[in-house]
Amino acid sequence: MENSKKVSLVGTVLFTVCSILVLDSFVAPAIIGVSSITVWIISAIIFFIPYGLLSAELGSTYPDDGGIVSWVGRAFGEFPSVLVGWMYWVNVAFWMPAVFTAFSGWLSLALFPEMSIVLQAIIAVAMCWVIVYVGVKGIDLSVLVSNIMAVVKMGILVIFGFMGIAYGVKNGFANDFSIANWVPTMDNTVTYIGAIVYNLLGFELIGSIGSKIENPKKTVPKMTIIAGAAITFLYCFGTFGVLAAINAANVDEVDGFVYALQELCSVFGGAQMPVFYILIVLAISTLVANMITWCLGANESFQAAELDKRSKFLAHRSKKYGTSDNLYYLMGVISSALIILNYALSGNANDVFWTLFSFASIVFMLNYLFMFPAVIKLRFTDDAPRQYAVPGGKAGIVVCGVICFLCVALACYFLIDFDVTGYAFWMQLIGVLLTVAVGYWLYRAGKKKELRTKPAAFASEGIAHENQKDRRGGALCAFRGRHYLLPAHIGSADRRCYRR
Repeated sequence: MENSKKVSLVGTVLFTVCSILVLDSFVAPAIIGVSSITVWIISAIIFFIPYGLLSAELGSTYPDDGGIVSWVGRAFGEFPSVLVGWMYWVNVAFWMPAVFTAFSGWLSLALFPEMSIVLQAIIAVAMCWVIVYVGVKGIDLSVLVSNIMAVVKMGILVIFGFMGIAYGVKNGFANDFSIANWVPTMDNTVTYIGAIVYNLLGFELIGSIGSKIENPKKTVPKMTIIAGAAITFLYCFGTFGVLAAINAANVDEVDGFVYALQELCSVFGGAQMPVFYILIVLAISTLVANMITWCLGANESFQAAELDKRSKFLAHRSKKYGTSDNLYYLMGVISSALIILNYALSGNANDVFWTLFSFASIVFMLNYLFMFPAVIKLRFTDDAPRQYAVPGGKAGIVVCGVICFLCVALACYFLIDFDVTGYAFWMQLIGVLLTVAVGYWLYRAGKKKELRTKPAAFASEGIAHENQKDRRGGALCAFRGRHYLLPAHIGSADRRCYRR
């Protein structure tokens, strides 16, 4: 375990803000118009607040490294824990290519319109290895960079909002902000709550380094309130800025941020482009911070599920920094390969890539379909003292857990392509099934290794054990809650264990 400083309240708030607040996708819901701000608020009330309350109870009661993996393991046992650890990790390996494809795309769109496809690919791959470098250096550097970038993100969205006010005063608002337009339709609300829920996930990520948090029983609940309020306000204020300058019908769901920022910067007159260049460079840099926080959390969760112990390669630690360097290297290799494949295929490659990304997003959200039932089960079965508890007792935690579960299930539903004749449906289905199958394989591999190694550990530690007669004449030796068969000819005085 590497030596690192304890993360303070301010540090946890900034880390969480950096994890959840994303500039590349928050613009998309603005396509439904002014009512999108209302949908953000509705989403915060029915999902984000309950989600934050549940995360605060889990994080303060069980400040274990691994966060979601540890909580699911406590509630449901080893296999769900291993599966969640694997899915949490692999979705980040698939997500990183999308983030750095956007990184290169924004650079080209905003600053270097003549940039070749080859150079865009090289930059995207290089950024993956920047993340690897920062991760291998350790938690302290990861937290420091994420804290700095969180401040940058918050600053940009605040600027977005104020530029929106200035734009409206100077040029008139691009959309009608009358009260009637704030009321969303049922179709828009249901559809975009799914998209917004995806953008709000990540509250539990700080739990992946639970043991590094300073006084987690007090820090985590406070962080939840502060970060939750800040994130909700910033998303709403930033969306207002977008709609002040861009008509909803013209919002670009992919590159809308770039176009909105350039139009908003027109309030600076002749200084429009210099200001735009400064802000877009800062915005692009925040994409790096997104991956730093999620790679850190994913790798910590991977280790919490003890997946790294399945092989010597995965279990390797940097001699200099003590970090799980090979996990980062493997993530870098997977992400680089996907980026190269995406650019090399060209044409329909983007369709293939985004289909791959959509299935990875589904895999990501499946983790929460374990987490929310876990918090309910733990309240009913574990009497550990709660420094912070969801209001309303057991009824309150059931209501919060069920609401959050349904919201995530809804988000998964809207990511699925239900055209069974198309490529996307089968890619998603097969991808999810293969991901679960690999998780099961990793679980079984670990069980086999456990059976080989624990008897040896048993003998070396010289721990006394109870012997019970097996129906086949052998004896069962109990060691740390697991049982191993002793052949019938081995007497009770012989403390050796044999694999069943």
